[in-house]
Amino acid sequence: MNRPEDRAILQTQFPFWDHLSAQEQERLLQNVMTVKYPKGTNIHSGDQDCIGVLLIKSGILRTYMLSEEGREITLYRLYKGDVCILSASCILKSITFEVHIDAESDCETLQISTPVFSELSRTNVFVENFSYRLATDRFSDVMWTMQQILFMSFDKRLAVFLSDELSKSQDDTIRLTHEQVAKYIGSAREVVSRMLKYFADEGIVQLSRGGIRVLDRKKLRQMI
Repeated sequence: MNRPEDRAILQTQFPFWDHLSAQEQERLLQNVMTVKYPKGTNIHSGDQDCIGVLLIKSGILRTYMLSEEGREITLYRLYKGDVCILSASCILKSITFEVHIDAESDCETLQISTPVFSELSRTNVFVENFSYRLATDRFSDVMWTMQQILFMSFDKRLAVFLSDELSKSQDDTIRLTHEQVAKYIGSAREVVSRMLKYFADEGIVQLSRGGIRVLDRKKLRQMI
């Protein structure tokens, strides 16, 4: 553990840090460890115990729900600097639904012990407020996903997804397979492939193996 580096990260990412006593800060530091997850690792499943609160140093985590038929619905993704609270969902008694968390890319995280974070939440109102505010933010992400699935036409949902992916990329190519896109937006691969072919016929995208190149950003935005 790199204590100076970890301390700086915790101080920056946790707004409650300055409201901790010196003893609480030290206890938190003593119960933080760096954990690396290779791409594709399942970090948390609905029936597993809490692994702890994760602060992402690098990489991307994907949180999703899994139907009885095995269909995945991506709820949201977390990036560098984000905090994953649902990996320690036992801290939040109001969280009763099961989620799964995968490493979408190689990830490095700071993992905070569940018992220690839970204890701080019980004894320090600033930590408790942070936990519930974070849970509320994630719930908003989940509701946005559900709203898209329930009330937005599929072509618009796909256009929104592609636009969001472009905003994170340095070029016009989204390096995802049709199967991956389907998982992210909660659909079937065949449906995604048909709609992408329509987009290609309209001159909006160009399809290639393992990638989708956006040819006309303006036309894509007009579909949203």
